Amino acid sequence: MKKGSYMKKIGLVGGTGPESTIMYYKELNSRIDKITDGKHMPEIIIESVDFRRAWDYVSSGEYYLLKEYLSEKVHSLEKAGAEVISLTAVTMHIVFEELVNDTGVSLISIPKAVCKEVENKGYKKILLLGTIFTMEQDYMKNDFKDAGIEVVIPDENDRNLVAKRIFEELELGIVKESTLKEFQSIIDKMRDQYGIEAVVLGCTELPLLLNSENCSVPCLDSVEIHINDLIHEAL
Repeated sequence: MKKGSYMKKIGLVGGTGPESTIMYYKELNSRIDKITDGKHMPEIIIESVDFRRAWDYVSSGEYYLLKEYLSEKVHSLEKAGAEVISLTAVTMHIVFEELVNDTGVSLISIPKAVCKEVENKGYKKILLLGTIFTMEQDYMKNDFKDAGIEVVIPDENDRNLVAKRIFEELELGIVKESTLKEFQSIIDKMRDQYGIEAVVLGCTELPLLLNSENCSVPCLDSVEIHINDLIHEAL
């Protein structure tokens, strides 16, 4: 960062859920403070959505309403001076491309950022964990497929378990040892059955529970990876 220059103002569409929004805010401040040797702190604007309302749109398949709702938040951030914007939830990327076409400001994609990191690590087969929509739909998988990376997801029972724990616990900031053991068991099973090389934490609340230290294969933290791209764009 050149002397006398300032970083772009960052806009976050947050609240989906609150815990991951806090992680983004704290990590952006900490990382940029370190990168600039304490000379700068980021200017961050947060537009917090009603998580339940957004989730209802996703659950009912009313993606046009989700797009309209999130578009309001993006435009509000634009008007407030945000120059680079990100959604702080993977599931909301269901309508990411529509939002990109509806704004002149840079939107930083979680799937693209994570795919680039998987490529850099040289992994060819990964396990994707996230909400039921992230695991079953294509918006998180397309970039991996285009890059020749095989995406594996748990069986139906395990997918439902993962989604339930995310929605009823992690989204509320609840972290249980029993849930960690359940997730570790799923990961171990997928490693043994499919030879997965890494786990993509495809929900921004999953890093509250899982990391490379407590799993049998490396975990790729979508929040950390996304923040890397966000900072790169802002500086």
